[in-house]
Amino acid sequence: MKPAWAGRSFWTGAAGLLVLLAVWETFARSGLFTQALTPPVAGILKAGWRLLLDGTLPKAAGCTLGRVLVGLTIACAIGIPVGMLMGRVRLAEKFFLPLVSVLMPIPSLAWVPLLILWFGIGEMTTILVVTYAATFPVIYNVWTGVRAVNPLWIRAGFAMGASQRQLFRNVVLPGMSPALFTGIRLAFGRAWIAVIGGEMLANPSAGLGRLIFDSREFLDSEVMMASLVAIGVVGLLFERVVFQLVENRTVARWGMVAVASR
Repeated sequence: MKPAWAGRSFWTGAAGLLVLLAVWETFARSGLFTQALTPPVAGILKAGWRLLLDGTLPKAAGCTLGRVLVGLTIACAIGIPVGMLMGRVRLAEKFFLPLVSVLMPIPSLAWVPLLILWFGIGEMTTILVVTYAATFPVIYNVWTGVRAVNPLWIRAGFAMGASQRQLFRNVVLPGMSPALFTGIRLAFGRAWIAVIGGEMLANPSAGLGRLIFDSREFLDSEVMMASLVAIGVVGLLFERVVFQLVENRTVARWGMVAVASR
């Protein structure tokens, strides 16, 4: 088995990253803006290395990631049962679907001022914003995933005498798994957007959003850009390592790779 760096997709992605860096470097040195506002790549890397060595960047990234994981866990604990209920029970679908349709388009950051009035600034407000942002993609994708399970599989399971628990474990769960993982990935992306905005507005003790906001006060664009790079790197690692590993151990093992890759 070839290592990840030997694959064509790796080098294609690396080439895209190099093009992006070249475009930014050209823009930064074009003179359209002062380099204090558009720092070159070397300055961004230098600031990132400095923040890495003094522990500021790992601490901020750890705080932000912790809020994302807490909010995502709560979102899955709410969204998966609700989505499955909607997919299996017609009355639940009629009850929850209008609520999901109304609430999902509302930006999570629009709730921040109200949540601050209710819970004050800090951790609680930020986590609630993340939970709100991540819940609806999970609900919607689980609902559509359950509805998309081939009814022939369910009838075949009943015909072979499978119980409801066996039917869920061996038919419904594998059949809906591609949609479930899609929902969790979308929820993770929305959670990152929400947590950065929440940290800027709700002012928790530490985090990448707080670091970006504080850097703005001192016009330290190098630190702001380094923080943005850290956000992208953490997101990429979760996508390529964590989600891919879990998917390989579940969706691939259940024989649903072709469905998940479409």
